[in-house]
Amino acid sequence: MGIRKAAFALAGGVAVSVGLVGAAHAQSLTIALAAEPTAADPHYHKMTANDAFAAHVYDSLVARNANMELVPALATSWKNLDDLTWEFKLRQGVKFSNGSPFTSKDVLFTICRTLNNETNVSVSYTDTTKRITDVQTPDAHTVVIKTATPLPLLPAEMARSLPIIWSGIAQHGTLQFAPKTGCGVTGPWPTVTDFNTGKVSIGTGPFLFKSYVKGSGIQLERNEGYWGEKPHWKTVKMVPVPSAGPRLTGLLSGDYDVIENPAARDLARVKEDSKFAFVATPSTRLIFLQPDIGRNPSPFVKSPDGKNPLQDLRVRQAMNMAIDRKAIVQRIMDGMATPAFQYMPDGMFGALPKAPEIKFDPAAAKKLLADAGYPNGFELTLSSTNDRYVNDSQVVQAVAQYLTRIGIKTNVDAMTASIYFPKRAKREFSMPMGGWPSESGEASALFQLWLASLDSPKGQGTSNYGGFSSAEFDKVYIPAANTVDAAKRKKGLEEATQIALDSVALIPLHFESSIWAFRKGLTYEGRRDQYTLATSVKAKN
Repeated sequence: MGIRKAAFALAGGVAVSVGLVGAAHAQSLTIALAAEPTAADPHYHKMTANDAFAAHVYDSLVARNANMELVPALATSWKNLDDLTWEFKLRQGVKFSNGSPFTSKDVLFTICRTLNNETNVSVSYTDTTKRITDVQTPDAHTVVIKTATPLPLLPAEMARSLPIIWSGIAQHGTLQFAPKTGCGVTGPWPTVTDFNTGKVSIGTGPFLFKSYVKGSGIQLERNEGYWGEKPHWKTVKMVPVPSAGPRLTGLLSGDYDVIENPAARDLARVKEDSKFAFVATPSTRLIFLQPDIGRNPSPFVKSPDGKNPLQDLRVRQAMNMAIDRKAIVQRIMDGMATPAFQYMPDGMFGALPKAPEIKFDPAAAKKLLADAGYPNGFELTLSSTNDRYVNDSQVVQAVAQYLTRIGIKTNVDAMTASIYFPKRAKREFSMPMGGWPSESGEASALFQLWLASLDSPKGQGTSNYGGFSSAEFDKVYIPAANTVDAAKRKKGLEEATQIALDSVALIPLHFESSIWAFRKGLTYEGRRDQYTLATSVKAKN
């Protein structure tokens, strides 16, 4: 059988084609993950690795394809009955992995569970459900949801943050939407431990949960009763391998079939070897820094006057222009990223059509520091993960060097994600790194979580760890987010984007590209949401 030479294309997630298919491979798949899921509970901690894991075992009402377009899943259709009311028609004939039929009661139970989940780390799963005022189930395959204010993106939010679980995992009487009194649940709500052990890991997804052992990996088995397209793979193992070098070594030696995020500098080795291939897909994930604007003093800032310089707009502007984003993309990301000059890629809904470049200008940055009263700078610690985002610790080290050059003595504290995220949630940092993919397809999701003034009952500002609060921003963003008219919402979100950029509420760095490498005989459909899915891996015919 002849061999075809490789051809590589970056945009749109076009895979490298390295050869014709040989003999059929066994129906087992081993994937090396760059970031390990922190739990098997689908409502525990909002992060891409967790959500991708959950998508193997659970379905949502609405899903997204590889290009992040909404597609039917457990709901076959949805529509507005009025500005505050959505109706979802459910797919018939779907069963959970234990054989129980999927009905509207499971949707009601899932919504109630997010609002009664005492073991979650991230409140992001309630950002939407907190805004629900009523859930009706007029029949087994219809769900009617009412919200306190117009929620035009409810279907998109259902795709982002509501994996459906079986109502039978907790004892209950008649279920009704009364979250403050338990919705009719009489027994204990399931905990993260119950999901991690597999005791209650019952879903409608393409795979069955077999085991989750933190540090060792995840084992899945094909769900032979799955309602959708059956996965090719009978068994799947996902192994956490945080370092890029060992991931690539494992692929080359045959230990892994697919790996996440090989180092861009190593792609030449993959490209030159006909036994392997890779795919690179631009993502919407913004990597950014979040200055502690809301507190004085701030825990990891030391200044001559004892104040928090991050509260001064001129200081934030100076830091913003002190960073050479293009150099970081070329030298650290090896070109596999796009410099970010706003919070979403140009042209996306609510972003500026074409954001002006944030020019790298150290001299101007120094002048701004002096104008702000810090001619000799101050001391600051940047905090980040070292195993979550692509080259995260290297990126933050580079940023620290740029800031040090303008007079800000900058230290770096990089740690594992399992330690970092709980600390960040407690606001223990002064300048943490963040990463956020625009899963909803528009600016409102990032604004709701990261920039809106904190209003927990309404699910606003729950990731606003920097304490940014702007009456001007809220006055524009909140009405826009609640506007059903798409043209008016887009205009309002663009205006809110400009206000946030002018305020330097976040310091954008770059948009990641996602890379997967795999052995000969496979194809991989790269996804803009950065999910690594066994269902995206196909055996060539």
